[in-house]
Amino acid sequence: MTTASPLAIIVLAAGKGTRMKSDTHKVLHSIAGRPMLDHLLASASILAPARQVVVAGHGRDQLERALGARAQIAVQDPQHGTGHAVQQAEGALAGFSGDVLILYGDVPFVSAATMRAMTARLHEADAPMVVVLGFEPAEPLQYGRVIAHQDAAGTYGRIAKMVEHKDATAEERACRLCNSGLMAARAEDLFALLAKVGNDNAAGEYYLTDIVNIANAEGRSCAVVVTPDPDEVAGINSRAELAEAEGAWQRRRRERAMADGASLIAPETVWFAWDTVLGRDVTIEPNVVFGPGVSVADHVTIHAFSHLEGARVAAYAEIGPYARLRPGADIREKAKVGNFVELKKAVLGVGAKANHLSYIGDAEVGAGANIGAGTITCNYDGYFKHKTVIGERAFIGSNSALIAPVRIGADAIVAAGSAVSRDVADGELRMVRAEQLVKPGWADRFHDAMKRKKAEAKK
Repeated sequence: MTTASPLAIIVLAAGKGTRMKSDTHKVLHSIAGRPMLDHLLASASILAPARQVVVAGHGRDQLERALGARAQIAVQDPQHGTGHAVQQAEGALAGFSGDVLILYGDVPFVSAATMRAMTARLHEADAPMVVVLGFEPAEPLQYGRVIAHQDAAGTYGRIAKMVEHKDATAEERACRLCNSGLMAARAEDLFALLAKVGNDNAAGEYYLTDIVNIANAEGRSCAVVVTPDPDEVAGINSRAELAEAEGAWQRRRRERAMADGASLIAPETVWFAWDTVLGRDVTIEPNVVFGPGVSVADHVTIHAFSHLEGARVAAYAEIGPYARLRPGADIREKAKVGNFVELKKAVLGVGAKANHLSYIGDAEVGAGANIGAGTITCNYDGYFKHKTVIGERAFIGSNSALIAPVRIGADAIVAAGSAVSRDVADGELRMVRAEQLVKPGWADRFHDAMKRKKAEAKK
C-alpha cells in the first residue's frame, strides 16, 4: 500500500558517537562493506522520497563528503535532544507539503516495508497526527515506553502516552512496548507540534516523543505501528554493537545465499559484502571473503581462503584456494585461478589458467592461455601502469617476468625464467636468459677454503 502524498526523510545523525571511540563519524562505520547510513538511505530510496535531510553536528564535514548531493545537511549545534534535532530540518523542508519520516543514522536496517507501513498508517480512516514505530524486545531495558490501547486480538492502536524510561513510573516501565524513536507525521503537523515542546524533564532536553503527548492533549489521535522484528530497529553505538550487527547481517545473507541455490560448506566462515551477487550451484568453501562489487555466475567453485573484491567471475570458473581477485578482475567461463594467484584489473580469458603463485595486473589473457608458476606482469614503473596482452593459447613458462607494455602473440611460448620486455610474435618462442657460466671444481675449492678459515678462527 502506498500513498500519493510526497515524502521527505529526516535522518538524525548529530550525536558525537563517543562510545565508538573513533575519528570516523558513527554512521559512516561500515557493515558488510557499506556505511550504515547508506544502508538506511538505500531502504528509504525504495519509497522515492522527494527530499532527504540529514541532521548533523559532530563530524558534519565527513557527512557532507559522504553524502554529496544525495541529501541536504541541517546542523544541530548545540544539541538539546531529539525534538530539537528534528526542528533543525524545518528550514531545509521549507515549502514542503507531505509526509515526513524521521529515521536515525545509527539504526540502519529499518526495512522499506516498515517505513511504508508507517506512512500508510497516516492515511488510514482515523488520520493519526503522529505514527510511532514500536517494538517489543526481549528485554525492555532503558527504552522509552509506548502506552497504547489494544483491541480484543491484542493489536496495538491508538497511543495513550509516550514516556522516556527515566521519567516513567514503575507501572509504565512494566509495559513491554518500546519506542524505536522512528516517527511519521505530516510536515505541517510535525513542525507545529515541535514548536510546543518544552524541556521540563529529567534531562532538560526537548524530546521528540513529546509531540505525541501534545497531540493527545489537543484531542488528536496518534497511533503505533509495531515491527515484528525488533532487530531491525537495533541501534549501533559501540564497536561491540557494530560487530553484533555485522554478525546478524552476515547470518541473514548466508541463509539467503543457500536458499537461492549456493552451497556454503562452512557458512559461518563466509563473509559477504552488501552487494555480492551469486548465481545458482555456486560452491563456496570455508573462509572465503567477498569485498564490495563481486558478481559470481552459475556453477562457479570458490575454494577456501580466497578473497574477492570488485571482480566478475563467469560460469564454471574455478577460484583458489588462497586466491585474491582485486578490483577489475574479470574471470571468463571455465577459467582457473589457482593457489596464491592475484589478479588486478585483468581479464583471464575463456578456459585460461593461472594455477600457481602468479601476479597478473593490468592485463588481458587470451582464451586457453596457460600462465606458469611464478609469472608476474611487471605493470608499474613507479609513475604509470602499463598493459600486458597475452594471446590465445599462449604458454608462459614458470618464473617469467613480462615487462609491460608488452604483447605476447597467440600460440607463442615464453621459456621459463625469461624476462620479456619486447613483443613476442604469434607462434614464436622467446627465451631471455643470461648465458650459463660453468666453472668445474669451483664449488669444491670454495668449500675447502671456507672450512679452513672457520677452523682457524676457532683456535
